[in-house]
Amino acid sequence: MRGARWLLPAVDPRQVDALCAALHMGAPACKVLAHRGFSDPVSARRFLAPSLDELHDPLNMRDMPQAVARLRKAIRTGERILIYGDYDVDGTSSVVLLHKAIALAGGTAGYHVPHRLKDGYGMRPAVVEAAAADGVGLIVSVDTGIRATDVVRRAAELAIDVIVTDHHLPETELPPALAVLNPNRPDCPYPEKNLCGAGVAFKLVQALLATLDWPPEKVGRISESFLKLAAIATVADVVPLSGENRIIVKHGLAGLRAVRNPGLRALLDVAGFTGENVPNARQVAFQIAPRLNAAGRMDTATAVVELFLTDDPARARDLARQLHDRNGERQQVEAEILEACERLAVDESAAALVYYDEEWHRGVLGIVASRLVERLHRPVFVLGRNPDDGMAQGSGRSIPAFHLLEALESMSGLFVRFGGHKYAAGATLEAARVAEFRERFNAFAAARLSPEDFEERVHIDAVLDLGEITERSVADVLTLAPFGHGNPQPVFTALDVEMAAEPAVWKEKHLRVAVRQGGRILSLKAWNFSARAGEMSRGARVDIAFTLEEDAFSAARGYPGWQAVLRDVRTTERARPASV
Repeated sequence: MRGARWLLPAVDPRQVDALCAALHMGAPACKVLAHRGFSDPVSARRFLAPSLDELHDPLNMRDMPQAVARLRKAIRTGERILIYGDYDVDGTSSVVLLHKAIALAGGTAGYHVPHRLKDGYGMRPAVVEAAAADGVGLIVSVDTGIRATDVVRRAAELAIDVIVTDHHLPETELPPALAVLNPNRPDCPYPEKNLCGAGVAFKLVQALLATLDWPPEKVGRISESFLKLAAIATVADVVPLSGENRIIVKHGLAGLRAVRNPGLRALLDVAGFTGENVPNARQVAFQIAPRLNAAGRMDTATAVVELFLTDDPARARDLARQLHDRNGERQQVEAEILEACERLAVDESAAALVYYDEEWHRGVLGIVASRLVERLHRPVFVLGRNPDDGMAQGSGRSIPAFHLLEALESMSGLFVRFGGHKYAAGATLEAARVAEFRERFNAFAAARLSPEDFEERVHIDAVLDLGEITERSVADVLTLAPFGHGNPQPVFTALDVEMAAEPAVWKEKHLRVAVRQGGRILSLKAWNFSARAGEMSRGARVDIAFTLEEDAFSAARGYPGWQAVLRDVRTTERARPASV
C-alpha cells in the first residue's frame, strides 16, 4: 500500500459528543458512526442492534404470491420439484435452504448443481429435458436463471413451470417464467436490492413457512434457524453488509453458537471453530467460505449440498474433511497460477488486463483475478482453456470505479456466454479471440477510467489520540460488526506518533511495532510489512493507519481479546529529527 492516498474524515465533533452521551459509548466508535452517516442516536441504535422485526415482508417482492401459490400446489399434489442451483457458496446454500423448507412444508424436491468445469455457469436445456423425462412439473432456480430466457422457454415447451429466484442483473427481457423473484428487476418494489441469491431464497422460505398451519412463534423460530446458512452465503457472496443483509448476518452468525445441523457442526469443527469459538464475518469469508467453494472449484459442489442435508454425523465429518482437503488443493493451484501471472510483464499504461494460459485450472481463476486486482488495482480477467470444446473461459474482477458487466455488454458479440455484475463476471469465448478481448477490454477501461481511479486509497474513519484506545472503547468498536463489504473494518489514524522501538521481524515477513504518543504506547501487528521496516526506525515521527480487531487467540489465553493491526504508515507532515 506504499504511496497510497489517505482520505481523512470530516466529522462534526458536536455530533460525536452527542452520540457518546446518548449511547454511552467511547469516542472511537462514535466517530465511526458519525462518519458513516449514523449521526443521530436513533439511526445509530438501529444500526448497532438490527432487529429481526425490521426484515421486509417477502410478499413485497414482485411475483412472490404467485411463486408461493405454485410451490404450495406442487407440495399439496405431490408434484415432482427440481431445485436448480449454482456451484458456489451462494448457490449451494440456496439449494439447501429451499430443499429444507419444502420438506418442512410436507414436500420433497430433487436438486441439480452444475459442474463448474463441465457445465459452466447458468441453466442448460439438457438438464430441463432430463427433468421432463423424470416427470418434473416445477423447476425453481436459485442464484441463477435471470438470463436463462431460452432455457425457460424450453421448459414451457415441455410443460414445466419455472420459478426463477436470482439476484444478478437482468437483461432487458425477463425470462418468461411463472414467477421471477429478483429485487433487481426494474419493476420490483422490494426495498433491499443487495440481497444475494441465498437472501432471495430465504425470502421465499419466509413466505412459504408463513402459509403453514403453525403458531406464529414456531414460524418465527424456524425461519430464524435458516439465517445461519443465509448469513454464511451473504458474507461469501460479498454483497454489502448493510440494511437487510446486516440483519441476516448479525443474527445468523450469532446463531452459530448453537448449531444442530450435523454438516454445519462438522464444517465449523474442521475449520477450528469448536465450543463457544464461533467465526465472525471475516473468518467466514476466509476460513468457512473457501472450504465450501473448494468443492465446486476443484470438482463437484454436490458434496456441499449433501453435507448440509445429511442427518448422519459420521457422514458429515467425512464430507467436511473432504472439503478441507479440497481447499488445500485449491490453495496450491491458486498459488501456482498467481505466481505465473506475476512473472508476466505488465504494461504499466494498461487500464485493464487479461491473462490467459491453456493449462490453468479454470476452477480457481476468479480467486486469482481477485488477488491481481488487489495488487494491481485495475480490472482483471483471468482465462483458461476448456479442453472439451477448446473455448477460453474464466472470470473477471473489478475496482469500484469500473462496471465489469457493462464492459462485457459493450462487446457482447465476442462471447459465447457471459454474465455477472459490477465487480465480478464470467465469460466464455473462442480462444482465437482472446487477443481481441484483451485489446477491447483495455480500450473500454481506458476511455472510462482516470489516473485517480488506479490510486490505492486508505479511507480513514476517525482520527484518534492513542489515549482514546481503551479496553472499553475497543469493545465499543467491535459492536459495529459484522464487518465486510459495505461495512468495512473501521480504519483509524493516529498522527505524529513516535516509533517507540525498532520493529521486530516476525516469521520473516511480518513485523511487531510499537508507537508512543503522550506517554501511551500502542503495540501493533504489521502483516507482510517486513520490506517496510526501514520506514519505522526507532524515534521516527510517523502517521499510522490501523484497525482494532478481535483476537480470539489472545482471548483464549487470558489476554485482551483484541489487537491493533497496522494498515499503512507514512512520514508525518510534522516530521522532525528523531530523538533516541
